Amino acid sequence: MEGKGPVRPIVIPGEAVGGPRLKPGPGTYSEGGRIFASQLGILSERDGLVSVIPLAGRYIPQRGDAIVGEIVDIGPSHWLVDINSPYPAPLHATEVPWHVEFGDTARFLNVGDAILGHVSSVDEIKRVSVTMNSPESRRLRGGQLLEVSPAKVPRVIGKEGSMISLVTDLTHCRIYVGQNGRIWLDGTDGDTVIAARAIRLIEERAQAFGLTESVREFLESAYRHADGRPSA
Repeated sequence: MEGKGPVRPIVIPGEAVGGPRLKPGPGTYSEGGRIFASQLGILSERDGLVSVIPLAGRYIPQRGDAIVGEIVDIGPSHWLVDINSPYPAPLHATEVPWHVEFGDTARFLNVGDAILGHVSSVDEIKRVSVTMNSPESRRLRGGQLLEVSPAKVPRVIGKEGSMISLVTDLTHCRIYVGQNGRIWLDGTDGDTVIAARAIRLIEERAQAFGLTESVREFLESAYRHADGRPSA
């Protein structure tokens, strides 16, 4: 139940991780017909693509990233958003789905509010701007925020969203996962506690094989011990 099966190998920079029949993915490079790790991390091979998932690390924003952010300051025509990177990112009034008059920003978003947005730009010195001008973007009302290592976000999401779909389906929580390592959960108190514990299990056991089944067993066991089922 706790994912104590075989684990994915950990590789070091410069270690050979693949041959000519495979394609280099994130965290690797190709040289002389072989593929090598470019960072310390967990070796992953899927559909002929070899990748190295970093064991830990801070969030490095990239254009198009989905982020869960928190408003930390307000100006007359913009907000500053904490996106779990070294500096807050501006969100301009023209980048939200509302018509905001100059000086009226606090009526729409205030300090402490959580949002789901996207990174709109990253310049050469890593200054970041964010936008809410996409169908998925929204203000996140209520709920709670959970932080995980940004390096573990792909494992939390799973292949084609399979892992996080499992958690949402069994807990009936609404969950948004930001690539910046911030996760927003909303549901009943009991369901959100179980969902948060499942996400922590994924983060802690990210390198284990058979993790999906371990998470499923954990969730089913949690509800059996709670003598109830996920709230509808």
